[in-house]
Amino acid sequence: MTAPLVESSQSGAQSVDRALMLLSRIGRHPESGLSLTDLVTASGLNKPTVRRLLMALIRGGLVEQDPTRRTYHLGEEAYVLGTMAAGRHGLVERTADAVGRLARESGDTAFVTARRGTAAVCLHREEGSFPIRTHALVPGAQHPLGVGAGSLAMLAALPDPEVEAVLAENTGLLADSYPALTPETLRDQIARTRETGYALNPGLVVPGSWGLGVAIRHPDGTVAGALSLAAIESRMQPPRDRTLADALTRETQIIESRLARSFADRNGA
Repeated sequence: MTAPLVESSQSGAQSVDRALMLLSRIGRHPESGLSLTDLVTASGLNKPTVRRLLMALIRGGLVEQDPTRRTYHLGEEAYVLGTMAAGRHGLVERTADAVGRLARESGDTAFVTARRGTAAVCLHREEGSFPIRTHALVPGAQHPLGVGAGSLAMLAALPDPEVEAVLAENTGLLADSYPALTPETLRDQIARTRETGYALNPGLVVPGSWGLGVAIRHPDGTVAGALSLAAIESRMQPPRDRTLADALTRETQIIESRLARSFADRNGA
């Protein structure tokens, strides 16, 4: 009698994992949504399984289907849950004014990025006034940790054993999609980031698009996210690069002070 119960439990856990994976993929495309074909291709699951899992997510209000385009989008319940989580994990809310100031003062494009396991995801982007812009990173875009200035800043802020674990996990993806960013190249960039206090991406992801990034830390020293700026190569040269890095550091310190106060309030300090 025990074996069927164990198998049922494993099957249920697998279904939950698969449903959450689909939910996450849909959430990465907030504007366009994803079609059933997109989800089948991205997940590697067969169409009946994807359709069954989507129906469960729709019943729970986490996903909805556009009646005209037939694409799938995050549902109302996902919005409610996200709103409730914002008080604890609302990095966008805590960094919005900083991102706005960086964009206005520099004229370049400013971002806030968060870590998601071995990847980094762009949460928010704000354009500056400079007419030539870089479109290397948009909200919802996800790259392996270390790819891009904010992402590199977060990777460099991790302990060495965790850095090596991330690089080992991402080796295949880096080789396939980012051949210029070998693990050895990233180790060199990490060393430079730790030495200077900011990460520099000299056009290694998108040619001509340079970036600077600084990690944001929780009060316990763990990584909360990163602020970054992106611009064309000519706007990231000395001495302007140092000025921009100082501005990123200033705004990061303001955000870290907010995180420390929030942590103290939650713990009754």
